[in-house]
Amino acid sequence: MNSFSFKIPQEIICGVDSIKKLPELLAKQGLKKALVISGPHLNKMGVVAKITAILGQAGLAFDSFTETEANPSVETVDKATEVFLDSKADCIIALGGGSPMDVAKAVGVLARFGGTIGDYEGADKVPGAIVPLIAIPTTAGTGSEVTAFAVITDRARNYKLTVFSYELIPTTAILDPTLVMTTPEKTAAACGIDALVHAIEAYLSKAASPFSDAMAEKALTMLGSSIRPFVADRTNPQAAEQMLYGSMFAGIAFAWARLGNVHAMAHPLGGYFDVAHGVANAILLPTVLDYNALADTGRYQIIYEAISGQSAGPDFEPATLVAAVSKLSAELGIPQTLTEVGVTEDMIPAMALDAMKSGNILVNPRSTTLTQIEDLYRQAL
Repeated sequence: MNSFSFKIPQEIICGVDSIKKLPELLAKQGLKKALVISGPHLNKMGVVAKITAILGQAGLAFDSFTETEANPSVETVDKATEVFLDSKADCIIALGGGSPMDVAKAVGVLARFGGTIGDYEGADKVPGAIVPLIAIPTTAGTGSEVTAFAVITDRARNYKLTVFSYELIPTTAILDPTLVMTTPEKTAAACGIDALVHAIEAYLSKAASPFSDAMAEKALTMLGSSIRPFVADRTNPQAAEQMLYGSMFAGIAFAWARLGNVHAMAHPLGGYFDVAHGVANAILLPTVLDYNALADTGRYQIIYEAISGQSAGPDFEPATLVAAVSKLSAELGIPQTLTEVGVTEDMIPAMALDAMKSGNILVNPRSTTLTQIEDLYRQAL
């Protein structure tokens, strides 16, 4: 067994209406003014106002930045950092899915240490604690509220840069199931598959440990049993709760075990073709699972039973899992090929080069070369 380490450096509060504890949390940390970072859709829906009303009623000062886009850019990070500094806030509340949380983490770095977010690209380049950050997910998928990553699009390079540091893990996360019950069906499907891929890749990773395995196995059980009923009816309270908490456990798993080829290949799809991250993961998953089958040590069977709710049986083979995840994506209405989402073959060499820069390639269960990544992209077309 490989040596490993882990820590749980944050407070995670779960439950219906747990967002009402926000003023208490800020007071406990001695924080006086927050910048709420979110997106235009949540602002239009009144979700941002719901959070700021709780702050206002408690007499707490706040400002808001609600211009975060999908696949957020370096420019958005710079703009949000300027708003944070001008507001003289002493903490950040990230409200939304992975995009607002990625921006909030990046702002927390730049507001404390300066420079541009590209200065911190790679692993362990953040020199210390960032601005206090409270993360409130409104989707059951990214797990960003418990992870050590921020992914930001550098439009000048058509490249998604990744900042990896355990300093990025939010100080507090609030998981309120009521906030995910208004998620649109397509978003719920894409985010749900994203969470499932987090659990699967962390479970299969070369860097997996007994700790990350425990988190991944729990996530697989919770997500596998609830993703279909949740996408079918987002107001189902039990399914919403299971998805939100399962996403969190999957996030903890990959924060310590990393991911694999699916995520390494998905990020360039966002950079070059603006494919939604969860959709990219869902399309790539069957192809990568088929490729990784050669390295399976029995875990494919465990994953299959979690997502299918059925016993694998004596005739199980890795292809059974590949077929099951393809069927699940189709049931959820997610595109099945890269061609369907506008990806063209001419960009495969450039995307493969970018994918090979990801540290996730190194912990994928089967070793992978540049040529093999190109082949995998072509198969997924």
